[in-house]
Amino acid sequence: MVAAGAGHPGVDPQRVPAGAAPAGQSYPGRITVKDRVLVKIAEETTAATLKVDRGDVNVDVAEARGGMAVTIRTPLPVPNLEDTNAIRAGTPVLDRVARVQEQLRDRIGHIAGREVTRVNVTITGAVIAEQKRVR
Repeated sequence: MVAAGAGHPGVDPQRVPAGAAPAGQSYPGRITVKDRVLVKIAEETTAATLKVDRGDVNVDVAEARGGMAVTIRTPLPVPNLEDTNAIRAGTPVLDRVARVQEQLRDRIGHIAGREVTRVNVTITGAVIAEQKRVR
């Protein structure tokens, strides 16, 4: 991709590789990221973070206080209720969700390149976390 660099000191006005603006400079124009792209980023990030199916995750995004507000509805992986050791070793649900909110805020914001000002998480159910077999 080639972008015109006319009007920028020290930049060849004929050809400049896209994304190769000198430090501290940018080219005229604007970048628009559609809401559906931000939704997909948030869905994929949530599914990967919680290790749940992406189809089980539902996300809405909206503008909020100069950033982005994300509303997430997802199941939460829990240990098998017959595995008492895993239950004892686990953290309480509210603590886990608070940590997940923080992780999602940071990860979604980093990937999207936008500040995430609020993350609302609604747990819609529980799924048994897959146990890895040790051989």
